[in-house]
Amino acid sequence: MATKYDGSRKRVSGRPSTKAAVAKLVLAMGRDNPTWGYTRLRGALFDVGHELGRGTIERILRDAGLEPAPERGKRPSWSSFLKAHWGAVAATDFFSVEVLTWWGVVRYHVFFVIDLKTRAIEIAGITHDLHQDWVKTALRALLDPVDGFLKDTRKLIHDRDPVFGRDFSRWLKVAGITSVRLPSRSPNLNAYAERFVGSIRRECLNRVIPLGEQHLRLLVREYVAHYNMERNHQGLGNRVLAPQQDNGAVGPVLRRERLGGLLSSYHREAA
Repeated sequence: MATKYDGSRKRVSGRPSTKAAVAKLVLAMGRDNPTWGYTRLRGALFDVGHELGRGTIERILRDAGLEPAPERGKRPSWSSFLKAHWGAVAATDFFSVEVLTWWGVVRYHVFFVIDLKTRAIEIAGITHDLHQDWVKTALRALLDPVDGFLKDTRKLIHDRDPVFGRDFSRWLKVAGITSVRLPSRSPNLNAYAERFVGSIRRECLNRVIPLGEQHLRLLVREYVAHYNMERNHQGLGNRVLAPQQDNGAVGPVLRRERLGGLLSSYHREAA
C-alpha cells in the first residue's frame, strides 16, 4: 500500500521556477535600464504587481549574461537631528552643468531644494551668473506663505558656499526658518541632497550633452518629474513618492519613456 501511494518520484526539489513572462519582463527592464541595480529592479517590478526577491532577479539577469549596476553605498546620516525635526527640515544645494552654446562651453548652476521626509525635489532656478541677488529672488518664491515649497519648513540645511552667507540666513529667519550651516568638507551631513545630485548626473546629465540653456531646462524638468512621480526610492521602502495608480491593476505592462527612453518607468494599462 505504501508503495502504491508513494509520490516521492514525482516531487521536484527546490522552489518553483519563475514564470517565463515575468522573467522576460525582468530582462526587458534590465536591458532598457543599464544603471538599475537588483533593488531598483525589484521596486519597478512591484509597481506592476510582481513580488520577486533580489536573488531571483540576480539569477535571471546572470543567466542571460546581464550584470546590473552596483548598488549605492550605505546612506550615512545624522539621524538624531533629522528624526527630531522630521517633516519640517529641508536641504538645499547647487550643482553645476557644462552646457554647449553658440559661444562655447558655459557653466550653469542649478539651485534646488529637497524635503528630507518625502524626498520631493523643487528646482528653484537655473543660471550661468550666480550671485546673492539672484539667490534672493529665487528664494522668495520658495518662501511664499501660500504655495511656496518651504512654507512648512522650519530648518534648512546648507553648506558654507558664499551665496549662503549672512544675508541668506537673515532672509530665512524673516520667514521663520532656522539656517543650519554645515561644517566645512562634510558632504555626508547633506547626504540626501548629494544623493539627488548623484542620481541626476548618473541617470541623466552624464548621458546627454546639453545644447543650450533651454535644452538644459528641459532635461532638468523631465528628470525632476520622473524623480517625483515615477522613480522608486530605496530610502522610502523602494516605493514611488507619489504613485499614479494602484499596483493591483491587471492590464498589460507598459513602459513610460521620458527624454527619448533615457528615463523609464512601468505601469499597468487602465482597464
